[in-house]
Amino acid sequence: MNLQSELNKAEGFKNLELLAKQVVEGFITGMHKSPFHGFSAEFAEHKIYNRGESTRHIDWKLYAKTDKLYTKRYDDETNLRCHIILDNSSSMHYPEQDTFSIDSLNKVGFSVLAAASLMQILKKQRDAVGLSIYSDNYDYYAPEKGSERHHQMLLNHLSDAVISRPLNAKTETYKYLHEIAEKIHRRSMIFLFTDMFQTSEDEVKLFEALRHLKYNKHEVILFHVFDKEKELKFDFDNTPKRFIDVETGEHINLYADTVKDNYNRAVNDYFDALRLKCAQYKIKYVEADVNKNFNSILTTYMVERQKFG
Repeated sequence: MNLQSELNKAEGFKNLELLAKQVVEGFITGMHKSPFHGFSAEFAEHKIYNRGESTRHIDWKLYAKTDKLYTKRYDDETNLRCHIILDNSSSMHYPEQDTFSIDSLNKVGFSVLAAASLMQILKKQRDAVGLSIYSDNYDYYAPEKGSERHHQMLLNHLSDAVISRPLNAKTETYKYLHEIAEKIHRRSMIFLFTDMFQTSEDEVKLFEALRHLKYNKHEVILFHVFDKEKELKFDFDNTPKRFIDVETGEHINLYADTVKDNYNRAVNDYFDALRLKCAQYKIKYVEADVNKNFNSILTTYMVERQKFG
């Protein structure tokens, strides 16, 4: 790899916060045509009224416009605690990326921009957010806070994750999820960004760890991040290629068409099993294709936030 490529890679996201704002603004514009119409323009300053609350702070002007009850927020009000967990293992850096933009993302880039976009909404709503990043180590932890200084610190660590590129770094996700669960004491909404690539033996341990995260009535949302065209459909041209396991360095040489059908069937079965297991443990499962936009991520947040009481 030449020097210029290395320099480009070191840039990562040139302005992660600006990109996150663009994602959120585009999402809010789209909300005008969605079931959230009437909530979009005001959601930064209001929260949905829940039956039994005082009616003193209901915004009746907004009720006249939307036919829905909202109460006004105040600067010192924090209604939600959220913890974002980012898998930064070697497999999350597929496909290899030199520069990052909204339209050009690998798995870790997609996850980082999605996380930053969630943080942007949480910041607008004056909610507290924490962050954990792990690879083959528990790389970073920050508890839930709502200050601007804290927000900027988390953005810096997310940006660093994109360019860290751990080489041949196998990770034991379940190990770090247990550690994170021990750190989060107050009820929170937990977002996990991971590609769910682990051995079959680790899969059982992973769901045990996810159940641990559910302890203390936390709400757990699993964003299953993958490149649908390559990692699910195995859409490669039929020329001889070397496929390398980025976490072990093992490789195999083959023509894609010779294994495509069997591969596709096996991965589909695995994904279906993940969805079933998540449903069994009451974990929200969300497919996050890096080739799509961020609407499913942000819509999931909006829906789950309204249910989070």
